[in-house]
Amino acid sequence: MKEEEKKIMAGILFAPGNPELRAIKMRSHKLSAAYSRTNEDDVEVRKHLLELILGEIGEGTFMQGPIFFHYGIHTKIGKRNFFNYNLTIQDDATVEIGNDNNFGPNCTIVTPIHPMLPDERRTMLDKDGNPAHLCYAKPVKIGNDCWFGANVVICPGVTIGDGCVIGAGAVVTRDIPPMSFAAGCPCKVIRPITEADSMANKPDIIGDNRVIK
Repeated sequence: MKEEEKKIMAGILFAPGNPELRAIKMRSHKLSAAYSRTNEDDVEVRKHLLELILGEIGEGTFMQGPIFFHYGIHTKIGKRNFFNYNLTIQDDATVEIGNDNNFGPNCTIVTPIHPMLPDERRTMLDKDGNPAHLCYAKPVKIGNDCWFGANVVICPGVTIGDGCVIGAGAVVTRDIPPMSFAAGCPCKVIRPITEADSMANKPDIIGDNRVIK
């Protein structure tokens, strides 16, 4: 791992313009662009590109495209996930996504954080006293069996538990416990998800289908 990468993983200030980091990002940007130019039925090409982009990718995961990964190698994705159009993952810090999740169009996951004060955001001094543009990052972790509506933004440092539903347009700034329905900007837990939410209790919608017991 590169020296500046170690700083990212330690959660301390790092220089995003560092040449070694820029090389990692440029590789990911080019591969993401290549994926985005493929057709949906270019199955083997897409599979190969995702294996090159990501730190880990599980079987059965599908990305509609276009996609954008910042580092790529800092993201691990499990099995049978579905990602709709315009996925953006800015994975300066690590992003971990479990199995069987569904993401609507235009979902974004971000990990970097910039200083609040304008002067510090523009320039600080590195350990050698040289002017530098610095930021830091916090990891994002998503469990299994979650559904994210369209235009959801997941902010740095957030953990989302298993079985959650995140409403469209939500900006998730804090952890969401398992089996929660959460929505809003900022995103808040509305209520727990229970058996009362089963499609078995919605005869006007379920039609002649049935749930698996």
